[in-house]
Amino acid sequence: MAKLTKDEFISSLKEMTILEVKELVDAMKEEFGVDPMAVAVAAAPAAGASEDAGSSTKTVVLKSAGGNKIAVIKLLKEITGLGLVEAKALADNGGNVKENIPAEEAQGIADQLTEAGAEVELA
Repeated sequence: MAKLTKDEFISSLKEMTILEVKELVDAMKEEFGVDPMAVAVAAAPAAGASEDAGSSTKTVVLKSAGGNKIAVIKLLKEITGLGLVEAKALADNGGNVKENIPAEEAQGIADQLTEAGAEVELA
């Protein structure tokens, strides 16, 4: 098997759905025993040191779709632009809905999802 260049790998990632990227990350965790997010989190303080201390971004994390899963799936499609299959997978498995967005926008999305019956967390 030929070795992929960095550019080829990135090009392949651009063609994947969010669900496929999540599955890739999970496979990388299993294969190499390394969480790519841990590397990103460790690098963030160094990169963020020059940022304004007042900037506040949040990540909306879906913990559970709750009892009204269909309404949550429809809302996830609207919020994220995902297709039906990807939105259903997100509702079934949970995960990040939107990352690094302004706190006000994150709270609005969290409120919408909670109203639809989902269990949401802001990180």
